[in-house]
Amino acid sequence: MAETIRADTNPFVRKIESVALFDLSDSERAALVGLPLHVAEYETGQDIVVEHDRPNRCFAVLSGIAATYKTTEDGRRQVTAYHVPGDVPDFQSLHLEVLDFSICAVAPLRIGFVPHEALRALFAAEPRLGDAFWRTTLIEGSLAREWMLNNGRRESYPRMAHLFCELMIRLEMVGLAAGNSCGLPLTQYELGDALGITSVHVNRILKELRESGLITLGGGRLTIHDWDALAKAGEFDPTYLHLRHTDG
Repeated sequence: MAETIRADTNPFVRKIESVALFDLSDSERAALVGLPLHVAEYETGQDIVVEHDRPNRCFAVLSGIAATYKTTEDGRRQVTAYHVPGDVPDFQSLHLEVLDFSICAVAPLRIGFVPHEALRALFAAEPRLGDAFWRTTLIEGSLAREWMLNNGRRESYPRMAHLFCELMIRLEMVGLAAGNSCGLPLTQYELGDALGITSVHVNRILKELRESGLITLGGGRLTIHDWDALAKAGEFDPTYLHLRHTDG
């Protein structure tokens, strides 16, 4: 199903506006909105692409949350990134022939597929949008470095605090968080796969965060009650997100 989504409600446009180093012109905004989105829906746990695929299209997350992951030969999974509305998780496929990762839905997911040729035409017609997409790719690299530090060197408590701070800001960027509260339908098992700890350990850390008065997580919703304390606990510095208002 091909679908056009209004610019003022399109999280993809809002994401580009949040990271581009320029204000979108009317023609650039119209070009983004005019991309031929073939909308599809996925259930929780369903793969969109899998390692070794050779896709001829990219997709933008329209609603829900997706996860990039890799697995060991014995089936253990490591989530390497979460993707919120506006993200284009497999943009690398425009230039890399074979995917070296898989992407699945971790909540009911609505996405829009865009053929590679449509993106190439977009960048030819609106070169600055090519720069913006390149910037989003560089920011993904920055996120990967931060996740590596977070999971490799921080203890479990600050590790989880850091993740919650990141997701809150990223959802706020696309208008999906307000008052330090956002939808976050992640299970303890999924959080464990992202943080490299067991679901039992996740439960213990969530209890500690809750009893410290920092967060509430339940019913698919995260609320941060004390942002400053949570950010301090997670050693959270948003510089790596390269938001326009933090770039100077």
